[in-house]
This record gives sequence, C-alpha cells and structure tokens, in this order.
Amino acid sequence: MGKMTTDPTKFYIFDEQKFVKELSRGNTIQVYKNAIQKAEFSLEEKFKNEEKTADLLKAKTSFIDIILKYAWGQFEWDKKISLLAVGGYGRGELHPHSDIDLMILVSSNKINLYQKNIEAFLAFLWDIQLKIGHSVRSISDCVSAAKRDVTIATNIMETRTICGEDAIRNNMLKKTSPDRIWPLKLWPSNEFFKAKLLEQTNRHAKHGNTEYNLEPNVKEAPGGLRDIQTINWVAKRHFGANSLEELINDDFITPEEYLQLKKNQDFLWRVRYALHLIAGRPEERLLFDHQRKIAKLFGYKDSEKRMGVEQFMQDYYQVVLSVRELTDTLLQCLSELIFQNKKSGEKIKLNQRFVVNNGYIETTDYHVFDKDPSALLEIFCLTAENNKIVGIRATTIRQIRRYRKLIDESFRSSPDNKLLFLRLLRSPYNMTTQLQRMTRYGILGRYLPEFGAIIGQTQHDLFHQYPVDAHTLQLIKNMRNFDKPEEAHRYPTTAYVYKNLPKPELAFIAGLYHDIGKGRGGDHSVLGAVDAAEFCVRHYMSKTESELVAWLVENHLLMSSTSQRSDISDPDVIHKFAKIIGSQIKLDYLLVLTVADIIATNPDLWNNWKASLMRQLYNETKKALNRGLENPESREQWVKNTKDEAIKNIN
Repeated sequence: MGKMTTDPTKFYIFDEQKFVKELSRGNTIQVYKNAIQKAEFSLEEKFKNEEKTADLLKAKTSFIDIILKYAWGQFEWDKKISLLAVGGYGRGELHPHSDIDLMILVSSNKINLYQKNIEAFLAFLWDIQLKIGHSVRSISDCVSAAKRDVTIATNIMETRTICGEDAIRNNMLKKTSPDRIWPLKLWPSNEFFKAKLLEQTNRHAKHGNTEYNLEPNVKEAPGGLRDIQTINWVAKRHFGANSLEELINDDFITPEEYLQLKKNQDFLWRVRYALHLIAGRPEERLLFDHQRKIAKLFGYKDSEKRMGVEQFMQDYYQVVLSVRELTDTLLQCLSELIFQNKKSGEKIKLNQRFVVNNGYIETTDYHVFDKDPSALLEIFCLTAENNKIVGIRATTIRQIRRYRKLIDESFRSSPDNKLLFLRLLRSPYNMTTQLQRMTRYGILGRYLPEFGAIIGQTQHDLFHQYPVDAHTLQLIKNMRNFDKPEEAHRYPTTAYVYKNLPKPELAFIAGLYHDIGKGRGGDHSVLGAVDAAEFCVRHYMSKTESELVAWLVENHLLMSSTSQRSDISDPDVIHKFAKIIGSQIKLDYLLVLTVADIIATNPDLWNNWKASLMRQLYNETKKALNRGLENPESREQWVKNTKDEAIKNIN
C-alpha cells in the first residue's frame, strides 16, 4: 500500500507554513494541540457542509501523516527503523475518533537500541493528545506474529510507511507474503480465505446473523464495513492486488459490482463519520437516539405517513442488504476460484435450464434468464423442491442480478409466472429460505412491488424487533416451523391446528400481506387486505380462498388484542368474538397467523401467560362455534361447565 496523496491544505484544514513558524517560537506541545483541534473542527464543518466523506477521511489521514513526520523528526533515528501506519489509518480511513494505529518497525532484532527514543516519541504523541495504538516490532517479530495470528497477517498487508526507509516495510512484506510463508503452509490464499471466512462467521453470529438489528453496528454487523474490508483482504491475498479496482473483470468483480460496493461503502462511511461526531467517541452502534440525530443531520424530514428516522433507517437497511448480497456473492466466487480443482464433480441435470453441481444450482448457459425470464422464479422453486441443493452458484447469482430488470408488468401478468410463485409457496423444503434469497437478490420486491416498498422499513420503537420485510418472512418461517417436533412441543395447540390446515399456503399469503400496508398512512390492516385480495384474484384463487386471505389480513390483530385486553372468561366476550370469526376454518387460520406474528414481532413477547390466554380464547371460541352462534352460553352455564371440567380433571 502506497503513501497517501491527498493534500490536507487543499481542504483548508492545515497551514503547514504557519505551523512550522509557530514551532520555532516554542511551546511545542500547545502548537501541535492547536493544529489538531483546528483541523478536527474544520473537518467537522466540512462534513456538515456535505463534503465527500471519502475525501475527508483521506484529508485527515494526510494531516496526521504530516503531524507524525514532524513529531518523528524531533528525534534522531538511523536508516534501520521506520514508522508505519496500520489498520484503518493504513488504509486511509481515519474517522473522527478512530484510533491512530502505528507500528514502529526495526530491520534488525536490536530494538533496545531505540528504546529510549521510542518511549519519548510515544509519550510526546500522548502529550499532544493523539489517540494512538502502537506496536514495536522487528521484521522477524512480524514474521513470527503473522504465522500465529491471521489478524496480524492482515494488518501487515495494509501497512504504509510514514517516516523512514520504505525498503524496511518492503522487506517485511516479502517475508510475510503467501509465497514466503507457503513452505510452512501458513496463510497461503486458501488458508487465509478459510481463516477470514471463519472470522466473519463468528462476527456475524455475535450480531444475530442479521442485517436487521434494531441498533445495528455499522462496522461489525452483517452488511457492515467489516464485510467490505473482508472482501478486500481475501481478494488482495489471492490475487496480489493493491485494490479491488484492479480486479474488475468477469472472473471476480464486475464494474457494476465494484461501483455498487463503493457506493454502499461511501454511505456507510458517512453514517459512521456522523456517528463518531454525534457520540463524541468511537461509537459504532446506531443507538436509537443516534439514529434520530443522524436522520436530522442528513436532512430526513417527518411526513404525515412516516418519521424521518424511519426513512433514514430504511435507506440504511437497504444498503447493508446490498453489501451482504454483494460480499456473499464475491466470497462464493472467490471460494470457487480457490478451491475449484478440489471440488469438481458430476453435474446433475434438472432440466434444459438448470443443473446441480456439488450441491449448487446453476444455469446451463449464461443467457438462460434472457431467453426465458420465467426461469428467474423457476430457480427458486427447484431449490425449494430439492433438499440436496444447498445454494445458488455465484455466477448464476450474477446472472439473476443482471436480468432481474426483466421482471416488469408483463412478467407479473404471465400465467406461467403466477403458477410458479404459487408452486414456490407449496414447496416442501426451505421455502422461507428461498423467499429470503429472492428478497436479497431483488426478485421478490420486483415480482410483488408492494412488498418491495416495505424492504428495510422500520418502526422506530423497541417493540418491533425487525423491519417489516424481515418480520414478515420470519412470520412465515414460524408457521413452517410449527410442523417440526420441537416446535410442536412449545406450541402444542397451534402446531396441531397448523398440521390440519387444508391449504397452508393461504396462511403464508396472509402472512406475506399482513403488514404490507404499513408506511402508507391509514389502517395498514385494511390496506393490506385490499392488496391481499388483489393478489389472490391475480393468481387465480377461488372467491372463498380470496375472501379468507383478505379477512385474515384485515383481522390479524383481533385474536391477540382480544386475548390480552378483554375478559375472555366472560361468555358475552366469547360470543361477540365468535360472531366476528364466524367459522372454525377462520379460527384455525387466525390462530396460526396470530401466534406466528407474536413470535416474529419479538420472541421474548411469547410466554406461558400469553400461551394460556390464546389457548383459552381458541378453545372457548371453538365451543361457541360448535354450539352455534344463535345459542350463546349464559354466564351461569359457563360457570357450571367450568366447574364440571375442573372436577373432571381432578378425578
């Protein structure tokens, strides 16, 4: 990695001539402090005036370079020692409160010769209030540390010489390169890739493996800046390149992917920059209070339908979704490049358009989607119908992204495509996984534009744990899970009812549309019911089925609110509720939808008390329906029946 070239004076944050003149007058520490404070203030003002964040990061990095050169120059050094930038500072990505990570590198093992000056130099940096992290190493130390720790090996890749001979750093890089370490089988491309992928897997797990946390970590969470850095690291290690831009070709990253990744990175940089300024420290979490302040800083305005902070967070979630989609594709692509010789196997032909190769479905040629756009839905049906398919080949994902623009009104009107979508909803394996993939790859939001409008849409409260689209897909997944033995144990009544639903896909459609009206103003249940009815008619469903789905969407909050806000021991309440329900089939579907919705809203909301209320309301309503709505149970009869049941249970 070369030296930074951005001149901070171009941004009017530092007058080097004035700085040197003031140093000559004495009071050195205060002169440095004043220069640093003035530069930080100037950078903050320029950020608020919407200067490009990337330019500000480079400007601060270049400014710190100059400060360190003058500080380093106060001490006597020979040509066997250098000062290097490491980490984010090495990459030229210094945010307002980022640590300034340094490595003092000595070509020989005689570090003790420089100990006094090193201690004085570091003490001076602390005196001028630079927040530094540092290490002091010889080249042999670097080699040993790189062998032990992939994180150190990664940091070494991103070093940059600030002061001293660059030849020392170059020598270190040669001795820690994959070729040099390869005889010991430490961190060649394949081992480095595995280690960084494990790092990412563990990091994602700490954040719930979701981009959709209420207060996401901009740096570490899935879809965050660290994912972009991971792609850079593994690609550089494999190809020996200095940047992703050098790798723009059809074999690894396309021009469109590079530009999209850069655009996403710029957005996340801007958010992180603002977060540091607002928090006054190196905060990486978008806490609720910070979300509101950043939305205001970025100019998001409240409207009649949605708060400005909700609009900002929807933009944020859509960006991290895009990062996750791109980085997952690039990681898979690189994995195929690195391990392709070890994983070649027989291809299983599914039809004229698709084959399965080592568990991954792929197209038979590059123009499958162009020639037959319906294949954009078919691929997900096939994957959901074959539990031996573990994923979609990276090259095929790229084709999906390229041709998803073909999903237009004509595509949506096609009878074949409508039947394919219903076929997916009836699929036996991992159906919700396919819906999630379709969302990530931009298919579901195009096929159902009303669903596309809620992707990343939030409600700014601690009650709703996920954005609307993630909540919706989790709800459908919860329904599917009722068929599993472990879930049947946790939700016995609901699981039994679910297994006996005549057409579970009707519940899935109701789940898909139950919150789709949010963010438009008005009653989202009523708006969603209209959309659900239109979907059913459009997909050739019967009048009875259409009316049931629309009714479920419009009344999806009824059972929950009745069980928790009404006295369900009152026969009049049960009778009134039963009259609204009207039939056993509606009651069964509504129970399944309600329980799945509560769990999807926030798993912690479900407890034994709520389970008992839901079970009681369901059972009492079932009795009322069996008895007939024209034969309501009196309070006296209800009390007698309750006593009789209690005595029966005791005996």
